[in-house]
Amino acid sequence: MTSHAPSALELERRSYRRGRERRSVVVAIASTLVFAGIIWATVINTPGWAGVQGAFFDPAVALKALPKVWDGFLLNLQVLGLSIVTVAAVALAVALVRTLRGPVFFPLRVLAAGYTDLFRGLPFIIVLYLVGYGLPTIAGVRIPVVVLGVLAVTLTYSSYVAEVIRAGIEAVHPSQRLAARALGLGHGQTMRRVVLPQALRKMTPPLMNDFISMQKDVGLISILGAVDAIAAARSVASLTYNFTPYVVAGLLFVLLAIPTIRVTDWYTARLRAREQSGAIL
Repeated sequence: MTSHAPSALELERRSYRRGRERRSVVVAIASTLVFAGIIWATVINTPGWAGVQGAFFDPAVALKALPKVWDGFLLNLQVLGLSIVTVAAVALAVALVRTLRGPVFFPLRVLAAGYTDLFRGLPFIIVLYLVGYGLPTIAGVRIPVVVLGVLAVTLTYSSYVAEVIRAGIEAVHPSQRLAARALGLGHGQTMRRVVLPQALRKMTPPLMNDFISMQKDVGLISILGAVDAIAAARSVASLTYNFTPYVVAGLLFVLLAIPTIRVTDWYTARLRAREQSGAIL
């Protein structure tokens, strides 16, 4: 077999495209550097920059605070990891209950709808207070802060995630369910093998956005007395009379969120490209 050799015209087109891509990259880098330089020059020449730099961006205070803030950040990661599992389980159960058909399931649907309405409407900090201080009082026992934090996060975010899952399930065309039932699959098999795999592709971007929000909100568990990144930053700030530890804690949360944000953007762009090309989702 002889390999196909591109024509001279095709080679010229490829060379032109590569050159245009290189020029685009160079222009993008140059414009970014110029823009960043203008912003930096504007900021450092403002009258109050020296005071802001000393109060929020002190390298010595940052190095002193980093070990304690990092130890607290590990607690945030622990709460986040446990919450991912519990939120996914509770949200899936609530979403499936809300999609049940038939009058016999009406009380369950009302209960699930009331749950999502209540915890989507309550501010997360109020849920933290209710769970963190109300539950131990009712139970009459001391409950670990990690458990209380996970429970508060689960109650709030499972209501959001449940609605995302429900919307994804209902976005699957009814003909898919009818075809599965015609093949002899039961309701559970239809949901597990036909509906949920298709719904997952559509609901992945909003689910990842909820995950990013949850990453930030686990930083509020410090109001329950947990020594997390925020509480550790507050402790160091009270000793140094400087706000730099809060900036250190914020940077850790930003570094945690950036990979998820980039993956979300990549997946959303990929999904949009497949839809525009007419590919089967």
